[in-house]
Amino acid sequence: MAARPVHVYLGHGASGNAGSMAPFVEGLRQRGLQADAVDLPKRRAEDAVRAWRAAVPDGPGIVAGGHSYGGRVASLAAAAGAEYRGLVLFSYPLHPPGQPDRTDARIAHWPKIDCPVLLLSGESDPFARIELLRAVVARLPHAELVTYPRLGHTLKPVLEDVLDRVRAFVEALPQSTETTQSTETTR
Repeated sequence: MAARPVHVYLGHGASGNAGSMAPFVEGLRQRGLQADAVDLPKRRAEDAVRAWRAAVPDGPGIVAGGHSYGGRVASLAAAAGAEYRGLVLFSYPLHPPGQPDRTDARIAHWPKIDCPVLLLSGESDPFARIELLRAVVARLPHAELVTYPRLGHTLKPVLEDVLDRVRAFVEALPQSTETTQSTETTR
């Protein structure tokens, strides 16, 4: 049986728009993946889930995600029952800068996410203290964490590696609801 084609949908960060995801979308397309960016309303992530669900279809051929706010919106949709083959979260906003005590509120939904998740993060991201991110990623049932030393809340300096990892992640996704192990890689 041939593999079902995958379509990647990416949401933008809180200060961006769909256009700000163009380097990611174009890079994924150059790697043979269908990819599109989604414009999200500027509001709390929980309040943007409805707009996300209206723009992104459910289904076994869908990989959802995005940068920071956009990734959080996609993860909230996945936890609320959206059917995705996988999630790709770039620079997940684990907590506001300087407020790691707010982490639990930002990840309370993680245990409800049942698809594989790829998280890619800078080790100096003020929105995700690296030691905290490493500790809480185990709350995701099926996750892989890739970190980049000396990077903050952007992955553009390592974009080629990020996109290669996303392609490899998508290509390795199970066709069914098989489970995978949680792992971490430091680049």
